[in-house]
Amino acid sequence: MATENDIVLVYMEDSPIFFARIESIWADVKKDWFNVELLVLQIPVKVVVWTLKDIYINGTEFFMGGKRMRIEVVNAPHQNFITDNDDDEESELKEPVTHLKSVKKTKPESEDKESGRVVSIAAFQKKKKDNQSD
Repeated sequence: MATENDIVLVYMEDSPIFFARIESIWADVKKDWFNVELLVLQIPVKVVVWTLKDIYINGTEFFMGGKRMRIEVVNAPHQNFITDNDDDEESELKEPVTHLKSVKKTKPESEDKESGRVVSIAAFQKKKKDNQSD
């Protein structure tokens, strides 16, 4: 059964329509029904509450507004990374990286180059306007 904090994929008519995180589940006043609060992971993010039976939360199809719907729990795949071993010609499976080493920042080759420099949009538009008036 999908539980709180699970990521789910919601299908409408066999087409995936959005991902959501289950924020909370609580019993409804109707026997055998539950309120499911979903944080819909789209832009803009929004929260919806659906009243569903436990079988619907577990993935059984149901109808909403005349459309066939289904909720499926998303499980992240187990990651094994393949890396080259300098001492051996064969690659071997390694555990995922759990920490990162600090990266030394370097200065750009040329400080006066404009490419790669971060500027504000307002400064960019002002410079563009100044160049057009010349």
